[in-house]
Amino acid sequence: MAIKKRILVVDDEWNMLNLVRIHLSKKYEIVQAGDGYEALEYIERQDFDLIILDIMMPYLDGWELCKKIRGKYQTPILMLTARNEVKDRVHGLELGADDYLVKPFAFEELSARVYALLRRSDINKGKDIEKEESISEDGLTIVKESRKVIVNDHPVEFTPKEFELIWLIASQPQRVFTRELLLDNVWGIDDDRDVRTVDTHIKNIRVKLKEANCSFNPIKTVWGVGYTFQKRMNENDKI
Repeated sequence: MAIKKRILVVDDEWNMLNLVRIHLSKKYEIVQAGDGYEALEYIERQDFDLIILDIMMPYLDGWELCKKIRGKYQTPILMLTARNEVKDRVHGLELGADDYLVKPFAFEELSARVYALLRRSDINKGKDIEKEESISEDGLTIVKESRKVIVNDHPVEFTPKEFELIWLIASQPQRVFTRELLLDNVWGIDDDRDVRTVDTHIKNIRVKLKEANCSFNPIKTVWGVGYTFQKRMNENDKI
């Protein structure tokens, strides 16, 4: 069974959120956020294939949210607005939006635009995949730019922090990373300092790889120090 594309819908109007969910949930996995800050929390925790974003929201409007998303991610963005002025559409596109839809709209048009954006994104990923930096070992492939983890040709869903951890460790296989160093590189020096956060994320990575039938444990514990990448499978190191 094919994995559904995951779409984040951000709008402070409950009726609009509900209508979008009703019309798109048969084909896609829909995650809903009622404001920009809630949307940022979702984006930090999981990857999305498309973001549908209303402009006129309290606290953090769609333009500012689009700008924040584009500062870190290349996820396609479809902006929704009740404003039909050309300057507003131009402003949204300049901030990094991929398409623009004016309310009220026909949901058939919304579905068509969603399909087109996802198709274009898949085509671009296909063109770029061979050019991307990647790491492969015993059926496990980690692709940097598209942030993919693939086990025996099947994608494995990782959160952004989980991906950053496994890529950092795998990209420097001769290095042993302390928990403090991983916190600095993945979470940043200004975040709360709790080394147990690293251990929890490493455990989640191992569980997901095991469930995906990865033949070995790519992250080896160096007792009393931290973690390192394991390129070769030993009998005692199976997940």
